[in-house]
Amino acid sequence: MADFVRVASTAEIPEGGMKKVMLGGQQVLLANVKGKFYAIGNVCTHVGGPLDKGRLDSHEVECPLHGSRFDVTTGQVKRGPAARPEPVYEVKVEGSEVKLRPKT
Repeated sequence: MADFVRVASTAEIPEGGMKKVMLGGQQVLLANVKGKFYAIGNVCTHVGGPLDKGRLDSHEVECPLHGSRFDVTTGQVKRGPAARPEPVYEVKVEGSEVKLRPKT
């Protein structure tokens, strides 16, 4: 199993905020929902829109291109036109460091 990799500090992503990070060549969206960090793919599964340029509403991110919405806690599609869920990454916070486990 792959080791966790530091991708950000907790100070970089305030509550209700999100940020794109890179993990092994993959774009990942980090989101802070009520002080808990979640990570899903950053590229919309509909036509590849950048989710980090969208809007985070509670625990759902809206793609800026066509309005698809994804649950950042599960990666599931909450509103189309996207039909496929986003990949979900395991998150660990150690002190002020946010770490992700790469997909294997």
